Amino acid sequence: MKLLFKAILVSFLSISSLSAQDLVVSKLRTETSRQIKKEADTSRWNWKSGGVFNANMAQGSLSNWAAGGDNFSMTLAGYFNYFSYFKKDRHFWDNNVDINLGYVQTTSAGSRKNDDRFDFLSKYGYKMDTSGKWFISALFNFRSQFFDGYTYSNNIGTFSSTILSPAYIIVSAGLDYKPNYKFSVFLSPLTSRTTVVMNQFLSQKGAYGVPKGSKSVSEVGAFATLNYNNTFSKNITYKARLDLFSNYQNNPGNVDLFMTNQLTMKVAKNLSASYSLDMIYDDDVRLFGPNKTSPGLQLKSLIGLGYIKSLNVKKRLIAR
Repeated sequence: MKLLFKAILVSFLSISSLSAQDLVVSKLRTETSRQIKKEADTSRWNWKSGGVFNANMAQGSLSNWAAGGDNFSMTLAGYFNYFSYFKKDRHFWDNNVDINLGYVQTTSAGSRKNDDRFDFLSKYGYKMDTSGKWFISALFNFRSQFFDGYTYSNNIGTFSSTILSPAYIIVSAGLDYKPNYKFSVFLSPLTSRTTVVMNQFLSQKGAYGVPKGSKSVSEVGAFATLNYNNTFSKNITYKARLDLFSNYQNNPGNVDLFMTNQLTMKVAKNLSASYSLDMIYDDDVRLFGPNKTSPGLQLKSLIGLGYIKSLNVKKRLIAR
């Protein structure tokens, strides 16, 4: 009886062992043969670059139109953005270029530009804390335009600006708060802002706060810039920037403001609707009022429907 019991026990253990082995082998076969699910790309990148090009056009014509208006009008507007970001360990370096150009043609007012801006921003930062939200940073910004600009009164144009007249150069050091890749706040108690007026006619007038006959003037003050860039539902992109500057040496309470907003909505593959709103206040730009000698809040608003082309985002890893 004991021998029979031992034989049954040995047989049972052998069968259990073989079953367990079969289960392990079966599981291994299942794991190796199943389709691997692709997860999101979590690899760290060193360089990331991309951008967008947007061109809009609007045209209108009237004939015997009782409500009145221009017999012909045409508007062309273009926007180009390119960015290149670098990050490695505790370092980051952001570079961004914005170019805006606009032109309008009407039978009553002739041809005029309604948008003209070149803006380059470069910012380097070093991570201060383990949270990765605070950085010691340095910033460089250059802003100017391409073509001659005029202010109009009673449809009479007065020459007011051109390439490098004015141009603004900002060099700043401070703290950068970046809670995520969409939003950042840069604060600096020590910033140098140089206003350049290379055109001789505007320089002799002392335009844009530059002493008469001089080509440039430098100011030292406090500076802050807020940046927000986000894509909603893959078809709606909103980009905003707000710059504030206070001159320690002259009327620090008169804070200069520069703000841009760009909203783009992709309607089809290469068709988009866009809206932009820019606001500028500079106490040294005294081109407004009855005598054209007062500062004022400058506003520019554009709505367009046209062609859009997204530049592919590229990520490039660099070996350590």
